[in-house]
Amino acid sequence: MKIVIASGNRGKIREFKDILEQDITPFYELLGDIEIIEDGKTFAQNALIKAREIYSKLGEEYIVISDDSGISVDALDGKPNIYSARFAGESASDKENLQKLVDMLKNKNLTSSKAHYTAAIAIVSSVGEYVVHGWMHGVVTTVSKGDKGFGYDPIFIADGYSKTLGELDESIKQKISHRYKALDLAKPIIEIIRRGK
Repeated sequence: MKIVIASGNRGKIREFKDILEQDITPFYELLGDIEIIEDGKTFAQNALIKAREIYSKLGEEYIVISDDSGISVDALDGKPNIYSARFAGESASDKENLQKLVDMLKNKNLTSSKAHYTAAIAIVSSVGEYVVHGWMHGVVTTVSKGDKGFGYDPIFIADGYSKTLGELDESIKQKISHRYKALDLAKPIIEIIRRGK
């Protein structure tokens, strides 16, 4: 069974391929551009919305996986949460989203805050639907460092580390990331589905 990822985010696609060590096809290579309305109230709901939509267009010969993830900042009452990718607006860039978060902290006269990343991975196939979660805790700062990773990585320092995710080597980041933890849980589910077909 072919594994399809219901995401157009190239950073996420790269991480999925690296962590799952599987041949994964981005949905747009099979279906072209599709706009999916993510109107769920949680990461899990949004991940399922994306996976179900793509699976419904491809059929039972495919396993569709999707991710909804984001950052929640304690000092901002948990924002941006599920709105992380569009925090500064629907078509905002990673840089614009990051800058809005930094500006909001500065407006509170803060230079850092506790925060955590959440990743929900949905798996939809002919044998059912599954969702697993992963988390990474740490702090966000108002000083951006490093050009590795994407999203809020240049301002997030994971617990136990002194460098931002934007500064850490990819091999280190993979082992501690919320997405790695969720995908590690997703791996056996995907293998069971593939073996069962």
